[in-house]
Amino acid sequence: MIKKQLQTPRGMRDILPEEQKYWHFLENNFERVVKSAGFSRINTPIIEKASLFEHPIGEETDIIQKEMYAVKRKSDISEKDEKEDKEELVLRPESTASIVRAYIEHGMSNLPQPVHLYSMGSMFRYERPQYGRTREFSQFSLEVIGELDPILDAQIISLATRIIHRSRIRDFSVQINSIGCKKCRIKYTKKLQEAYAPILKKLCPDCQKRYHQNPLRLLDCKEPACQEYKSHAPQIIDYLDEEDQNHFRQVLEYLDELEIPYELNTYLVRGLDYYSRTVFEIWSQDSDLKDNAQAAFGAGGRYDGLVESLGGRPTPAIGFALGANRIVEYLKKKEIKVPVRDVPDIFVIQLGELAKKKSLRIIEELREEGFRVVSALGKESIKSQMRLADKLKSPLALILGHKEVLDGTIIIKDMSGGMQEVVSLDNLVDEIKKRLPRESF
Repeated sequence: MIKKQLQTPRGMRDILPEEQKYWHFLENNFERVVKSAGFSRINTPIIEKASLFEHPIGEETDIIQKEMYAVKRKSDISEKDEKEDKEELVLRPESTASIVRAYIEHGMSNLPQPVHLYSMGSMFRYERPQYGRTREFSQFSLEVIGELDPILDAQIISLATRIIHRSRIRDFSVQINSIGCKKCRIKYTKKLQEAYAPILKKLCPDCQKRYHQNPLRLLDCKEPACQEYKSHAPQIIDYLDEEDQNHFRQVLEYLDELEIPYELNTYLVRGLDYYSRTVFEIWSQDSDLKDNAQAAFGAGGRYDGLVESLGGRPTPAIGFALGANRIVEYLKKKEIKVPVRDVPDIFVIQLGELAKKKSLRIIEELREEGFRVVSALGKESIKSQMRLADKLKSPLALILGHKEVLDGTIIIKDMSGGMQEVVSLDNLVDEIKKRLPRESF
């Protein structure tokens, strides 16, 4: 019987060693930017209660109706556990609701406000896999909870653009709009339904449901046939009250002060119900992706009612989420070179049993000093070890033989120039530091 080859489930993927450089690069850039702005990291569980997402995200959204992964329970749990855990559990589809839940649960409202939080981790949505979108995907997010001032909106957008720019992506645009408060949206949705009523039968099946259940999401449909209709729809910005208009005007003024270019996209909405007022997306301007459903590198906006809807005090908030998978795919597609930090600093080459034993201690001591050290202690041939050092592009090689062990010395070889020098083992760390860039230790 031929065994079936095991493969990853559809929509999931492995991140192989040769791809890790892109992920390290993106993670390092993200953390460097957000830490410089005073954000603190928070990790929330991958599994949450379904009710955490159902109401704030919107029960009629695609995420709730089609895309959440339910967690199946074992049937042999105790009666006590069953009572405590009878509520449905799901794999988290997004991070904002989880972070707000943690904010409420752990009393963060008692901290100095606003609270600046960031997270990195996997999210899960059951949808058709395509370019830049998998069923398990990584999301980098930042949230500012506890401040209404529109200057926060501009600062979040500034951080988002800085992260994209540091990721060596230059061809992008900021799309921005205001969807106003809940009262404004009620007035607008009535006008939107009036505009769409004559063409209702021409819409895709999902939009025919949205027309009755969640009209605002008619503007968010990615079906080409539906997109052409939205250009005739009324603009939500025309239905903002004075307070919302002033808020949005100030956001744009702050962006002008920061000299951040933006495009006013009056049909931009967010797919989740908890958003209010400012919404924005960072779009690729690449000709292959522009106007494509996968063009957005990230998105964000205000969610001033979310904390209260989850049981907390009325608390304004704003956030942004970056689609890490999509950016990594873009970097690879465009062949954008990123720094490789996985290259070892030092390759230790040994010759003879006595040198092999001594190498163990040297390798461990150098690693304790913070150097990235590799070796091939299982190989006896000095030529094969040198070839491996060349392949790994290690800048320095240490060569240790029987004579060097007896003399208490070691050879340092510059792998790019070929120069080599005999140094005392007692001075090895200092000699290596002279030859390596400072960021290596």
